[in-house]
Amino acid sequence: MLGRVLTIILGAAFFLLAGLGTPALAADASTVNSGDTSFVLMSAALVLLMTVALAFFYGGLVRRKNVLSIMMQCLFAMGLISIQWVLFGYSLSFGPDKGGIIGGLEWVGLRGVGQAPNPDYAATIPHTAFMIFQCMFAMITPARIIGAFAERMKFSAFCIFLILWATLVYDPVCHWVWGVGGFIRKMGALDFAGGTVVHINAGIAALVAAVMLGKRTGYPERAMPPHNLPFTLLGAGCLWFGWFGFNAGSALAANGIAVSAFVATNTAAAAAALMWAGIEWVHGGKPTMLGMATGAVAGLVAITPAAGFVGPVSAILIGLSVSMICYFFVAFVKVKFGYDDSLDAFGVHGIGGLWGALVTGLLATKLINPAGADGLFFGNARQFGIQIAGCAITIGYSLVMTFVILKAVDLLVGIRASASDEMVGLDLTQHNESGYTLLD
Repeated sequence: MLGRVLTIILGAAFFLLAGLGTPALAADASTVNSGDTSFVLMSAALVLLMTVALAFFYGGLVRRKNVLSIMMQCLFAMGLISIQWVLFGYSLSFGPDKGGIIGGLEWVGLRGVGQAPNPDYAATIPHTAFMIFQCMFAMITPARIIGAFAERMKFSAFCIFLILWATLVYDPVCHWVWGVGGFIRKMGALDFAGGTVVHINAGIAALVAAVMLGKRTGYPERAMPPHNLPFTLLGAGCLWFGWFGFNAGSALAANGIAVSAFVATNTAAAAAALMWAGIEWVHGGKPTMLGMATGAVAGLVAITPAAGFVGPVSAILIGLSVSMICYFFVAFVKVKFGYDDSLDAFGVHGIGGLWGALVTGLLATKLINPAGADGLFFGNARQFGIQIAGCAITIGYSLVMTFVILKAVDLLVGIRASASDEMVGLDLTQHNESGYTLLD
């Protein structure tokens, strides 16, 4: 009986998808620039690498009994969001505007998304190239949240949370900020590569998840040190490498803005890594590799919204300042309030993204990007106010919707693994495998 029901469901789904998947005709693509297209496709591949890098970064930070579970969550996000994006996520995010709130369903199944450019988004690359580049952003954003509830969420709950959060939180915010007609975009908010859409959005969701799931069993009384710091360094290095695609690729052309974003990205990451190590040296007596890796990621996060609008000296200032701010949240605020943001997803991504979005309103200049705006320090105080408004809207929406989604998932399947499962480890209890098997 069950097999017959599944056959009917799969058959209906097959015919539905076949109808949705009618490809766009190969319309005139004479305006496609092969250099720009190659650059964007390579950048998309680099952003894909970042989700794998995140798996190693997070995987090294958890205890060894949970290394595969957190990597599995990252890999599952890569698979599920890739399909969601093609079926309806892209249409909701970038499709024809509906009241400034959401994209329409005209592009469901990528109908009408073909080889010719869409000049509303990128005039020199195929529309499908823009679509797949943005897919990688949609993929990695919910994966960042994983660090907040590491080692304690049931995998079934994660799967449901993932698809709901991507559809109900990421896609609308993406449309507001980047979609043609989106109301935050029309306000004039600057977000070159994802300060609000990616980092604030995911960071606030991470904080909500950490609080709602509660602390790991034994935290903070029992020490829970990272089990494999070389994994974390490998992840951090690959994140730094992939971030050039994330930020420079957001220029959507192999041009001067891409080069400027590339330079700003590297400069901010370097400054932040050095600053974090320096703070540790003064505060704790010794600099650590984990600290430098965390600082580098904080710098990459903060420069993301500003990368295409600021020069290299401003990038240094952003890197130095974000490490001071994020270190304060990780070392003091988290301890003071007692929430278990296990891998500092909120402390680094949420706070770093918030500072990056705000400082863009201070340091952006049309001297770097004429299509942008001047910030407060370049004579335009209004831009700083716009950035504050964009951040506040994103924070409020992500906070409320993440709470609602987690409540619904908890009622449906329960969000937290049992105490016994948590003690044994999620690798064995959720996936029936172990990251480290010793043979005679």
